[in-house]
Amino acid sequence: MRQIGMLAMVTAILAGAGMANAAEKTADYSFEYRYPAQAGQIPALRAWLEADKTRLRTQTARDAAEARVDARKDGFPFRQYDTQKIWKLVTDTPRFLSLSGDVYSYTGGAHGTPGSVGMLWDKAARQRIAPKQVFASLPAAQAALGPAFCTKLKAERRRRVGAVADKDGLFSKCPTLKELTVLLGSSGGGRINRIGLIADPYVAGSYAEGAYEVTLPVTPAVIKAVKPAYRGAFAAGR
Repeated sequence: MRQIGMLAMVTAILAGAGMANAAEKTADYSFEYRYPAQAGQIPALRAWLEADKTRLRTQTARDAAEARVDARKDGFPFRQYDTQKIWKLVTDTPRFLSLSGDVYSYTGGAHGTPGSVGMLWDKAARQRIAPKQVFASLPAAQAALGPAFCTKLKAERRRRVGAVADKDGLFSKCPTLKELTVLLGSSGGGRINRIGLIADPYVAGSYAEGAYEVTLPVTPAVIKAVKPAYRGAFAAGR
């Protein structure tokens, strides 16, 4: 993810990108937090995002200041901390606003830590839920999504790293749904008809391999694994 080139706190609505943006750079840390305009138009969701932004910025500033003091005491060079959380719109359907989040943190080590998160805003219930909560159970979702995910993941790992992907003991097993980020998407904005599954670095492969993302169509088996209250918001995809 890109570094921040700002010298002072900036909070603005970026009309071109349609994002609520906050960015800050000090001698101790860099911080960036963004979310799409659609999320900002829902007062309760905007309040949660703003609170999450404040919490992350406060934590980053505190941890970086403590690290600078420790580095001075121990005679080590201090490396500027970095925290980023960028929410993006996946889809906006009559039932759900679906967001994906790219997260990144650097705390002075050999390299930073990237990751991903997913979020749903349930318009009918007027509440924020995790995408996995739409399923009746994780085992049911695993049975419906796991085989296709593992097949595509294996093919992509072999494309990136070759035959070693089949011999790498550390990553020879396909990760379960519990270890993955789940994103709910729609090709037309009507009903959820595709599902994104993300394996962050170290989940399905080494740090150097990066994240693996697989998109699967919603199938009748997937719909069956969804809680009855949500099934009307899903449709089979291709």
